[in-house]
Amino acid sequence: MSNNKIMVVDDDKNICELLQIYLQKEEYLVTTIGSGEEAIEVFPKLRPDIILLDVMLPGIDGWQVCREIRKRSMAPIIMLTAKGDTFDKVLGLELGADDYVVKPFDAKEVIARIKAVLRRTSKNIVENDLKEIKYDNLEINMLKYELKICGKVHVAPPKEIELLFHLASNPNRVFTRDQLLDEVWDFEYYGDSRTIDVHIKRLRKKLENASDKWDLKTVWGVGYKFELTEE
Repeated sequence: MSNNKIMVVDDDKNICELLQIYLQKEEYLVTTIGSGEEAIEVFPKLRPDIILLDVMLPGIDGWQVCREIRKRSMAPIIMLTAKGDTFDKVLGLELGADDYVVKPFDAKEVIARIKAVLRRTSKNIVENDLKEIKYDNLEINMLKYELKICGKVHVAPPKEIELLFHLASNPNRVFTRDQLLDEVWDFEYYGDSRTIDVHIKRLRKKLENASDKWDLKTVWGVGYKFELTEE
């Protein structure tokens, strides 16, 4: 039986009721919220395992809610958006969201994404082998989901940490974007490979000038690799 807590934030009561029905059938503990203000207030008390967050909320919109949650928590966030254009998708990822679903959506698709995130998180907690990597001025601890750069802890969404950990666990190996979607997102991804580019861009901002002994490299026409310049 699942005890995972899911916070659904959407001002459309029909969507909240639909998701609640499907999620409760999967034995998740569901809390539905109709506004951004209430989401920000309830979040620290509820401490959900994952958030489904609508973009077009009245008052404080989903983008601002995402920003506020990211200031205090790395809980996974899936954005629900009625817009399918690239700008909205990229903006959500830039703000720290882990994924997005475009309305109208299939409830089974949403559940598949939720299960993948929770399965991966649970697996990382249970497994104790190779859960911490250290390089010059870089430490990644997957038990704590903690990223240290030059000795300082940097706040980063779970997906960024998972992506960097995956690359750094396989130094000098080149991964295609599709491989990273399969291996890091851990399910048949419904989006596109630009998701990887957005996460790499954010990681590079954090890692800039941290060390000359490793680098997050683009292999043009292929993908990305964590390159060790000094063994």
